Amino acid sequence: MRYRTFFGRSCVVIRILQEASRWVLSLAVSFVLALLICTYIIQPTKVSGHSMEPTLANSERLFILKWTHTFSITPNYGDIVVIDSRVDRVRTFKDELLDNPFFNFVTHQSDQEIFYIKRVIGKPGDTLEFKNHHVYRNGEELNEPYLKETMLYTSEQSYTVPEDHIFVMGDNRNHSKDSREIGFIPLSHVLGKKL
Repeated sequence: MRYRTFFGRSCVVIRILQEASRWVLSLAVSFVLALLICTYIIQPTKVSGHSMEPTLANSERLFILKWTHTFSITPNYGDIVVIDSRVDRVRTFKDELLDNPFFNFVTHQSDQEIFYIKRVIGKPGDTLEFKNHHVYRNGEELNEPYLKETMLYTSEQSYTVPEDHIFVMGDNRNHSKDSREIGFIPLSHVLGKKL
């Protein structure tokens, strides 16, 4: 009788351990899949600041497509992109993983001050000029109905976008820290585009 009781309890313990191991395996696989999806396919993000008004409001939530970054696809004119503003450093695989929103959630860190959401104005080879309170790309004035107000910025200098870089600006031109200040954005620093 004691043998049956011991054997019965052992079977229950074994079943509990098997069930627990299935749960642990399921959670581990789910975590890895979520990490891969957020790192390479699609990622949620939040607008921080007013530089993209009126198109995007402060604290607005949106999704960005990551495969443009994953496959080094040059974004199109007018695309809204998320960039890493630290253009003076090389991005590494470690950056790709640690920039994942999951890690920011777990560590309670907010790196929003280094990630900017901007609009693509210039692509490799383009010459940009800022005169008469307008942007000129390759000699033609851009039609920009998305701007919040007339841009006050002008410059005597023209800018030619180098290979593998883009030039970005915020829609709220008078209150935007963008390529006019931080410089050309390497394609490796374009983390994705707005869905």
